[in-house]
Amino acid sequence: MTHPQTVLILGGGIGGLATARALRSRLASRHRVVLVERERQHLFAPSLLWLLTGDRRADQIQRPLSELVPRGVELLIGDIEQIEPEVRRVVVNGTAIEADYLVIALGTELAPETVPGLEDGGHNLYTLPGAVAIREALSRDQAGRVVVLTAAPAYKCPAAPYEAALLIADQLHTCGARASSEVAMYAAEPGPMGVAGPAVSAAVRQLLADRNIAYFPEHQVTRVDPGARQLTFSNGATADYRLLAYVPPHRPPAVIRETGLTMETGWVGVDRHTMETRIPRVYAIGDVVSIPLAIGKPLPKAGVFAHAEAKVVALNIAALVAGKRATERFSGHGECFIEIGGGRAGLGTGNFYAEPAPDVTLHHPSRRWHLGKVLLEKLWLRRW
Repeated sequence: MTHPQTVLILGGGIGGLATARALRSRLASRHRVVLVERERQHLFAPSLLWLLTGDRRADQIQRPLSELVPRGVELLIGDIEQIEPEVRRVVVNGTAIEADYLVIALGTELAPETVPGLEDGGHNLYTLPGAVAIREALSRDQAGRVVVLTAAPAYKCPAAPYEAALLIADQLHTCGARASSEVAMYAAEPGPMGVAGPAVSAAVRQLLADRNIAYFPEHQVTRVDPGARQLTFSNGATADYRLLAYVPPHRPPAVIRETGLTMETGWVGVDRHTMETRIPRVYAIGDVVSIPLAIGKPLPKAGVFAHAEAKVVALNIAALVAGKRATERFSGHGECFIEIGGGRAGLGTGNFYAEPAPDVTLHHPSRRWHLGKVLLEKLWLRRW
């Protein structure tokens, strides 16, 4: 019989919760599973788009984290002040915690302040207050130009800003205000969801075009003038707006940048199949990692990948605790819903590890895929 082991999971998002759930169901009760998270409320971020359109209330897309943590998992609410990966020691609220296995699932930091004027000039699509503000602005004044902006070429949930543009256009159409309004998409990246391949990218472009959403790729914003409601881009172009919905630049959490686990990109480096870092028994999953693909771009940062990676890590840790070999491997397969409005959604699915390029298919939008996302939301937010 192995002596009691402690698995410490940092981060209570999708990846952290999935890891905790899978471990607790596979480890004997004498082994500890500890989950550390700063926030007491868990937000199901994919549903922010439905909050934006008024199809959800804020209370419907979040739960107290304590209700989602499986029985037998110790939940510690606090700030992570230091991570010492070499000895698997973490300082939380001034107290050091040592572990036999460490799983880092801390996600990203949103950094709108790195673009002058962005924070004051618009609303952050990836936050609860930002989605509420966009919804209120749409209901209050529906005439004029609405701009959806990606402020950096790489960000989590690659479909989300394009979904936002499509859903805003649909919302304006439903309210009878589409004729007096304009929806435009300005993207720092060269094309929508480029990592999924040219066919998927072209299909998303067509979805925008079919709904008269102007699309401006390779427009890297450098400054926002909140008073004039104007965007300035690195290519010299400018754009006016009435309402600005943006995806801000992302960066690794500060505590991660001090661990020595990061690569030149600033994100944590891992084995692409096991998610183990360069230090044995220290793993990282989800948005905090960067996994290079054969095409030279990184694996997208998305909840579906964090969830799949979590299962691999949990199964391998459980095997090691039991004195067995760790044989589970992350395959690189993933999928993503693309909401277009009118109760319909598309589904992109495929193998992102395929070579020489990801092999991804975008299924035509239908009510079936929309209902699939609704079911996913309900399953995730139920009591575990």
